[in-house]
Amino acid sequence: MKVARSVAEVLAEHTTLTLECVDRMYLNVYVPLLQRAAGAAYFFRKMRGAAVPSSALMAPMTRRFVGAIEGFAAREGIEIVSFRRGERKDDRTRQYLRNWTGGEGVLYIGKAQEKARVVRTERRHDPATGDTYPWLATSTAMVNQFYVYAVDDDFGPFFLKFCSYFPYNAKLCINGHEYLKRQLTKRGVAYQSLDNGILRCTDAERMQRLADGLTARKVDALLRKWLARLPHPFAASDRQQGIRYDVSILQAEFALTQVFDRPAQGRVFFEEVVRENLDMGRPDHVQLIFDRRVNRRTPSRYRTRVITDGVTPSLHVDYKHSRIKQYHKEGRALRTETVINDTYDFDVGRRLRNLDDLKKIGFAANRRLLGVQRLSHDCTIGADVLDRLHRPALIDGQRASALRFGDPRVQALCAALLRFDLMPQGFRNRELRETVASLCGLAPDDYGAGRMTYDLRRLRLRGIIERTPRTQRYRVTAEGLCVALAYHRTQARVLGPVLSATLDGESTTRLRAAVAIYDREVDRAWHGHALAA
Repeated sequence: MKVARSVAEVLAEHTTLTLECVDRMYLNVYVPLLQRAAGAAYFFRKMRGAAVPSSALMAPMTRRFVGAIEGFAAREGIEIVSFRRGERKDDRTRQYLRNWTGGEGVLYIGKAQEKARVVRTERRHDPATGDTYPWLATSTAMVNQFYVYAVDDDFGPFFLKFCSYFPYNAKLCINGHEYLKRQLTKRGVAYQSLDNGILRCTDAERMQRLADGLTARKVDALLRKWLARLPHPFAASDRQQGIRYDVSILQAEFALTQVFDRPAQGRVFFEEVVRENLDMGRPDHVQLIFDRRVNRRTPSRYRTRVITDGVTPSLHVDYKHSRIKQYHKEGRALRTETVINDTYDFDVGRRLRNLDDLKKIGFAANRRLLGVQRLSHDCTIGADVLDRLHRPALIDGQRASALRFGDPRVQALCAALLRFDLMPQGFRNRELRETVASLCGLAPDDYGAGRMTYDLRRLRLRGIIERTPRTQRYRVTAEGLCVALAYHRTQARVLGPVLSATLDGESTTRLRAAVAIYDREVDRAWHGHALAA
């Protein structure tokens, strides 16, 4: 079996399916007015007509809401389950899904005590009179949370978690891949499932269009639909006065899935990519991946983590509160996933209406990560090209001499080709000869036409230049431009300055100091201080 040698080769020749899709979304469902103590006071005083706003007014609301949930469960035959401490809720949900007969409905209702943000009454002192008075203030408390696990006709499995205490905030969790599977089934498009993804599909283009169709409007419609079906924390009179839930984004995952035709090859490829990208968390790489300017004041931890779950490694790169992760999914696909935990990391608001902007950011970050990995991992391709250029070769029955890096004549040819690259009509033998001769410090007559013909032939045979049909003109190819740039700039911008900095006896650059330290350590090792005989 031929194992691909580069990222580009794997993704171009060994990928059977590529899908960009919103993955998990965790949304905050809240009443904006009631998120501050002053808003809660306004609610009780102006909307409920209470003379003194107090947390005592919240207790009857909580009893009514909890009673409505229990009554709903009893009428519909829905089990209320108390979650054990440390229990994985997804495992229990999968058990209920296995026994689900289909259609829409509530699987079960889970109950757990969790910390939540609440409004309470606290006693304050009047500094003028010394009297105490009640005052509403926000706080945190351990309260019961009700998890409503349900199946929707359009979105598949999801859950809506209600806090049982004022201001009755909720959380909505959906999965974009489950939404996509439902849409494919509805339209009769055959597919094979991957855990939290798609392995195969008979119409990949239509599948991608359906994935793109997951919009903020559809997510909001899902919430309104189930708020109307489930017990509501606020009375109808409250809702008529404008008490309405809004939605913001707490966490959003944007996934790029690329399915390989050969699982073993995919794993070898991914592990090689992990090994070669352990510096991906450096600030210069992070700003390339996330397309954000990074400086010393950017609040982030610059690190690359390789986390192993069993025998499967995953690559994690952090940026502020968000991160990008990459792993080999079920031995079949490469999953690249941007997880945005705070939309303000990217100067985007948290409201659900900003979902389209976040999708662009997340999917672009995934693509840029793969682009950086291509540049770092595909250096083996460059090594092969360099090796071929440094060896004489027989091409189409003609001998092509080597183009050795560092040869003054080859360097002059590369520098001259860069000058002629932008000329739309290309160049002739004489034009290139005059330029190369001047770069070599020779007069044009000293660099004969025969020598130039020899150079043109080896450049043409190696694909550096090509001849314009039915003319005596040549132009630089795309690969030729890359080779010329690499040769010329490496010589002019790397080797020359580096050698000057390290060989100049009077220089005190950091590079010279580092070379001196390295040389000293090699001497120690050579004399047996660091190596055994």
